[in-house]
Amino acid sequence: MPIESGSCAAARQAKQKRKSHSLSIRRTNSSEQERAGLQRDMLEGQDSKLPSSVRNTLLELFGQIEREFENLYIENLELRREIDTLNERLAAEGQTIDGAELSKGQLKTKASHSTSQLSQKLKTTYKASTSKIVSSFKTTTSRAICQLVKEYVGHRDGIWDVSVAKTQPVVLGTASADHTALLWSIETGKCLVKYVGHVGSVNSIKFHPTEQVALTASGDQTAHIWRYIVQLPTPQPTADCNQVSGEDEIEFSDKDEPDGDGDGSSDCPTIRVPLTSLKSHQGVVIAADWLVGGKQAVTASWDRTANLYDVETSELVHSLTGHDQELTHCCTHPTQRLVVTSSRDTTFRLWDFRDPSIHSVNVFQGHTDTVTSAVFTVGDNVVSGSDDRTVKVWDLKNMRSPIATIRTDSAVNRINVCVGQRIIALPHDNRQVRLFDMSGVRLARLPRSNRQICTFVALLCIAKNTNGTN
Repeated sequence: MPIESGSCAAARQAKQKRKSHSLSIRRTNSSEQERAGLQRDMLEGQDSKLPSSVRNTLLELFGQIEREFENLYIENLELRREIDTLNERLAAEGQTIDGAELSKGQLKTKASHSTSQLSQKLKTTYKASTSKIVSSFKTTTSRAICQLVKEYVGHRDGIWDVSVAKTQPVVLGTASADHTALLWSIETGKCLVKYVGHVGSVNSIKFHPTEQVALTASGDQTAHIWRYIVQLPTPQPTADCNQVSGEDEIEFSDKDEPDGDGDGSSDCPTIRVPLTSLKSHQGVVIAADWLVGGKQAVTASWDRTANLYDVETSELVHSLTGHDQELTHCCTHPTQRLVVTSSRDTTFRLWDFRDPSIHSVNVFQGHTDTVTSAVFTVGDNVVSGSDDRTVKVWDLKNMRSPIATIRTDSAVNRINVCVGQRIIALPHDNRQVRLFDMSGVRLARLPRSNRQICTFVALLCIAKNTNGTN
C-alpha cells in the first residue's frame, strides 16, 4: 500500500481547510438577511430624530462596509494559510538540496523573502479593496452650490472647448465641431462674433493675454490667429419688461425666440479671414495656447508633435518631438515659459523654454491610459486627467509622485481649473461633471442638461467655505 508524502498530506489538509472555510462563508451569507432584519428592528426600537429613510440608508451603507471588511478578513486568513503552507514546503525541501543540508540562516532568508512577497500582495489587495470606502469618508472642508444661470444657444454641433477673455471687455468663447468659434456676452447670452475661417472642426480657443485676439486650433491641420472687436450690449432692467404693452411683449418674444433649427448666431457679425494661419502640422491640430507675453504660440497635433511659432512672422521656432502617439492637449504656464503636452502614449511632458540656449523636457508616466489633458494651476501645480479614470495633482518642484489622486468611475475628458477658488472641474464620458478641490476632496456634481448637444450650458459654481464667506 503506497504511503503519501508529507507535501501531499499538507496539500490535502489545506484543501480540506479551504473547503470547510468556504462552507462557513456560505452560511454567513445565507444569514445576512436575518442579521440585517435584526439590526433594523433594533434601530427602530431606539429613539432617534433621523427620518426613517435616512436611517435605512445608513443601515444599508454600514452593512456594505461590514461585508467588505469581512471579505478582506477572509482573504487575510487565506493568505496566512498560504504563507504557512509555503513555510512548511520550504522546510521540507530544505532538508536535502544538492546533497547538502541548508543552514538555518539560508532557510530563514528564503522563507522571509517569500513571506514579504505575500505580505506585499496582501497590502496591495487591501488597499485596492478599501479605496472606495476610504474615499467616501474623506473630510469635506468646503462645499460648492451649483445652479444654472444662463444658456448660450447657437452652435449646431458639439462644443469642444470654452474659454474666457483676459482683457476688457470680458467675453466667453466657444469652439465647436460645426467649424465655427463664437464669442458671447456672459451677462446677456447674446452672440457677439462668429468666426468661420476654418474648414474643419474647431477644437480649442484661447484669448491673447493683452489684446482682443483669439487663437483657434482646427481639424483642418491649421491654427488661426484672428482679431475681434466687440461692444457688450447693455442689459435691460427687469422692470422695463413689466411695463411694456402686450403688443411690444409679443414682438420682444418673437425676436428672442430661437429659430426651429436652434441657431441663435445667424445675426452675429462674421469674421472669415484670420490675421495669421499656422500651417506646419501634418495632422489634426487638437489644441493651441499662448506663451506668456503673447509673442509666441504653441500647438499640439495628432501628428505626434507640438510646434512653437513666432506670432508676428508665423515662422516655426521649435518642433517638440518625442511623444509616441497622438497628442491630446497642450497648455502653457501663466507666468513662466513652460509648456505641458499630453498624449495617447499614457505620458505628459513638461517643456522648459526659460533658458533660450537650453530647451529641456521631462517625461512623466503617472497614468496607465491616454492622458486626455494636463493643465497648469495657480502656483507650481499641474493637474493631469486620463482615460484610466484618475486625475492627479503634481508639484513642479517634486514630480516624482502626485500630491493628490482623484479616482473616478469614468474616463476623464479635458479638465479645467478655476484658479481663483482652486476648484478642478472634471467632465466625464458618462456625461457627468464633478468639482473637486486641489487636495482631492469632492465638492459637488453639476446638474445634467437634457437639451441637444448644440446647446452649450453655462453653470455658475459658487464655492463657500464653512464660515460662509465666498
